[in-house]
Amino acid sequence: MSAGINTPPQLPLIPADEGAAMGLFDHLDELRRRLFVAALALVVGLIGGVAVATPVLKFLSEPYGRAFIVLDPTGGIVQYFRVALMVGASLALPVIIYELLMFVMPGLTGKEKKLLLISIPPITLLFVVGIAFAWFILIPPALGFLVDFQPTLFRAEWTADRYLSFVTSLLFWMGVAFETPLIFFVLSIFGAVAARQLIQNWRIAIVGAAIAAAVITPTVDPVNMGLVMGPLLALYVLSIALVALGGRIVRDKTPLG
Repeated sequence: MSAGINTPPQLPLIPADEGAAMGLFDHLDELRRRLFVAALALVVGLIGGVAVATPVLKFLSEPYGRAFIVLDPTGGIVQYFRVALMVGASLALPVIIYELLMFVMPGLTGKEKKLLLISIPPITLLFVVGIAFAWFILIPPALGFLVDFQPTLFRAEWTADRYLSFVTSLLFWMGVAFETPLIFFVLSIFGAVAARQLIQNWRIAIVGAAIAAAVITPTVDPVNMGLVMGPLLALYVLSIALVALGGRIVRDKTPLG
């Protein structure tokens, strides 16, 4: 009788592969939810972008010097929404970054989540700094080089799609690039990346910076690629320094949580 009382209750047998499948489905469901929140933030940002697209276009047209040239009936509408989308993505970026970090770093404690939330405003500020850097430091010499390149042979008459594609791409992606050092720092606090890893992968970083520069500046000239590649490599070096600092903080203090 006592043996029957002490016998643990029998649990239904669950195949190992079924438990794994349940874990996978839970993971995919979390991904779906976070993608939905990110997409919703992008839609809200796009609405805000549409509201301010006209003054932003006027601001971007200052180096252009005149009304934008379009060569097809829908050209103006397409470029209008291109700028609105850039503004919307910029506004939604803090939410997108948060959802991405929360997905790739599951199981955070309340204190770690608080630290992650605190890091979002400075990351956003760095995005704005990156845009300002691109507008005031990179774009003037880049446009000057393109305008003055062999002026006796070529006259610069850029259409709206070519000009805005060049400018908005440079502004947005340089803003994103300026966020990376602080993102790496936050990841190092959580133990997800180490300075040694970044140092060992310096060759990959150079190749990646060259590819990124080629994508950000859709031109074939080495001047504009160099203007973009230089800051990207400098940001990578800064990332190494911040990751080393984050690793020291983790070693010197009690782990979070």
